[in-house]
Amino acid sequence: MKRFFLPLTALVAVSLTACNGGSSDTPANDNAGNTPNIAEPPALKYTIVKDYPHDTLSFTQGLVMYDGKMYEGTGGSPEYSTYKSWVGTVDIETGKNIQKVPLDTIYFGEGITILKDKIYQLTWKGHKGFIYDAKSLKKLGEFPLKTEGWGITNDGTNLIVSDGSSNLYFLDPNTFNTAKIVSVTDNNGGVSDINELEYINGFIFANKWETNYIYKIDPSNGQVAAKADFTGVIEKYAKGFDAETKGDAVLNGIAYDSVSKKTYITGKLWPKLFEVKFE
Repeated sequence: MKRFFLPLTALVAVSLTACNGGSSDTPANDNAGNTPNIAEPPALKYTIVKDYPHDTLSFTQGLVMYDGKMYEGTGGSPEYSTYKSWVGTVDIETGKNIQKVPLDTIYFGEGITILKDKIYQLTWKGHKGFIYDAKSLKKLGEFPLKTEGWGITNDGTNLIVSDGSSNLYFLDPNTFNTAKIVSVTDNNGGVSDINELEYINGFIFANKWETNYIYKIDPSNGQVAAKADFTGVIEKYAKGFDAETKGDAVLNGIAYDSVSKKTYITGKLWPKLFEVKFE
């Protein structure tokens, strides 16, 4: 997600809209109140294996590893910020762009995923996404979105999209029809503000917007299986960087390399990218 330099009243209004998520004809799957007989998700332990530089001008909305390359999608538009929306490849060792394609400035870029050599990139409120060739970054087409676009991943068959609510939408990549909707829940009920997504070994890993948490979610029922807390990590490895004073510089970005079995995380405007090993 995004949010920057808005007046307090506007920020509240936008935040409420984001939490509700989706359009009026979208099934409401959020739960309210405590969910009985469901234990609090256990802590998901992890180790920081290595840190790399990351471009502090990249308002990261999506992060993907594919065919040995790192792809990043960013957000920004003149209406909301000075940041730019683009999709492209990034050199992990230096944090520099290798190749990138900018979006039209009327669109605010969001999450990305790659399925069968095609990049799928969401837009926030544009009600559409874009499709690119993963090798050349040539634009191949567009696809419709009924909801806001936040995060996206895939399970090898369906695209999986978040819209800022607790819902995960499983979309057929050929028709973009909704195959099913799963609501993310824990012991307190529905978990809203589900943002950037990554499918890892049968689970969906997801940022919760404006928190330091990454949730491990069972895609069959939406239940949170575990939760990782990354509080203080960026401050520890990037001396002098205070995420709280940066406002929008929040945790956002999860990428998994299915070949090397390495997982990477970063944040919007963060000066670091981390290789992480979950236990």
